[in-house]
Amino acid sequence: MQSNNKKTKKKGKSRQKRRLKATRGKILDAAREMFAEKGLDPTTIDDITERADLGKGTFYYHFSDKSDVIANLVDQMMKELMLAIQQRCEDITDLQTLLDSIVRVHIDFFSNRWEVFVLYFQGLADLKLKAGYSGLEPPFRKYLRVLERLVDSVINYRLPKPLLRRFACAIAGFVPGYYSFAVISAEREDLDNYFNDLRGAFVASLAKFINEAMSASQSTEC
Repeated sequence: MQSNNKKTKKKGKSRQKRRLKATRGKILDAAREMFAEKGLDPTTIDDITERADLGKGTFYYHFSDKSDVIANLVDQMMKELMLAIQQRCEDITDLQTLLDSIVRVHIDFFSNRWEVFVLYFQGLADLKLKAGYSGLEPPFRKYLRVLERLVDSVINYRLPKPLLRRFACAIAGFVPGYYSFAVISAEREDLDNYFNDLRGAFVASLAKFINEAMSASQSTEC
C-alpha cells in the first residue's frame, strides 16, 4: 500500500514538473516573439503574459522581472550558438578556413530564426549602449572567449588578450550586418552571391590583419 502511494506521489510530482516546464517555455516563447516585434525596451510584462495567455501571477512564479526573462533567453541562445561553433570548428587548423567557418555557422544558425537573431542583435547593441539589462554580459563574454580561443588555437603565436578580443568583436559585429541585409532582401540568390564575395573579403582581410599583428608583435619582441 505504501509502495503504491509513493508511486502515485512520484507520478504526481513528475506531471507537475512537466506542467511547470511547459508553462515556463510558453512564457519564454511569448517573450521571444514580443522582443522581435517590439524590441527589448518597449515590450512589457503585460505584453508577454497577454501573448502567452497567462496571468501575471504565473509570470512572477517563474521569473522575477523582464530582465530575468531576457537573461534566460540570451543564455539559452548563446549556449546553442557556442556549441554549434565549437562542433563545426574543432578540427580546423587553418586560420582563414576557421574564420570562414565561424561566419558560416552564425549565418546557418540564424537562418529562418528571426526572433533569435533579433535577440542576438539587440543583446549586442544593449551591451554597447550599456543599457543595463542584467544577465546579458556573462553569456556574451563567454561567447567572445570561445571565438578568442578558436583563433588562438590556429595561430603559431600568442597574441595579447586585448587584441584577440578585438578580433572576436570584429567577427561578432560582422554577422549582424550580414544577416540584417539578408532577411530584408527579396532577391535571395543575388544576395547570396553578393555576400559570398563580401564574406570572403571580410575573412581574407581579418586573416591578413591577424597575421600582420603577429608579425608586428614578433618584431617588437626582437
